[in-house]
Amino acid sequence: MTTPATRPPLPFDFMRPVPSFTLLSADVADVADGGRLGPEQAYGGGNRSPQLSWSGFPPETKSFAVTCFDPDAPTGCGWWHWQLTDLPAGTTELPAGAGGGDFPGLPAGAVHGRNDYGSNDFGGAAPPPGHGPHRYVFAVHALPVESLGLSADTPAAVVSGTLGFLALARAVLVAEYEAPADQD
Repeated sequence: MTTPATRPPLPFDFMRPVPSFTLLSADVADVADGGRLGPEQAYGGGNRSPQLSWSGFPPETKSFAVTCFDPDAPTGCGWWHWQLTDLPAGTTELPAGAGGGDFPGLPAGAVHGRNDYGSNDFGGAAPPPGHGPHRYVFAVHALPVESLGLSADTPAAVVSGTLGFLALARAVLVAEYEAPADQD
């Protein structure tokens, strides 16, 4: 079981520091404010990406990328739930559900990278039962290029590394989710 004292670091703790900006969600609050993902954001529930909106990013931003990472996954390297790149600079919000199905509200040209489930969409929270609460780190990366030029099959580590090197600024929201005890 993962406890707060034994939790791995957050994914951006060792990356080049960049300025931050504001990331909010109508569906979930930051963990500092008691933020929890609901069953609709769980893999076995609705598997629905949360609504996200952001502001205060640098004026030289030419595109955005959105990611979701679980550093508490018992894999030794975490778990990528979502990688969405090449969002135009005018994009400041994604509606709930934009990460799956018919991708409602997703701007043209956006690229869904492969998540660790092996699909090109949002993959919801799925911590093992009894493993305790996992943190889900949603991030919006402000980028100085219109496109990363990466394919939808680019490995998550390459996308993450590219974002770490290129980001002008980053907004982060961390929420938790714990599998129900009666789940097998």
